[in-house]
Amino acid sequence: MPAVRDILARKGTLVVTTAPDATVLEAARLMNQRGIGAVLVMEGAMLRGIFTERDLMVRVVAEQRDPSTTPVRDVMSRRLVTARAETTVEQCAALMTQNRIRHLPVLGGDNVAGVVTIGDLLAYQLAEQEMTITQLNSYLYDVR
Repeated sequence: MPAVRDILARKGTLVVTTAPDATVLEAARLMNQRGIGAVLVMEGAMLRGIFTERDLMVRVVAEQRDPSTTPVRDVMSRRLVTARAETTVEQCAALMTQNRIRHLPVLGGDNVAGVVTIGDLLAYQLAEQEMTITQLNSYLYDVR
């Protein structure tokens, strides 16, 4: 059964992080530069939260906070939903759907091993389906 480790093996384990005392503006610029929708908020090796595009809209823009002076710690999501490398792809999809999230930190021991996004899940599932279709076509129509 496919697991999160399989997705991370394909996409890599690079994790973009910021510190809790970074400003929202710094975090937003980092997300923009990297073309990503979230950064993990780390204090040393400890995962403290996640700052997402949704946090930016709901807790900064809608509340008219100044992004250049607001620290990420004041507006990040603290209630973290996480997965482990052995979590199945189906379990990940269920977690993300139930919690209405698009970014899922993956823990390995006490460390962050990567981040899986809803796009990563969809791409993985699509690739698996395409491989199955190719195999079935080969089985059904390959006359030897």
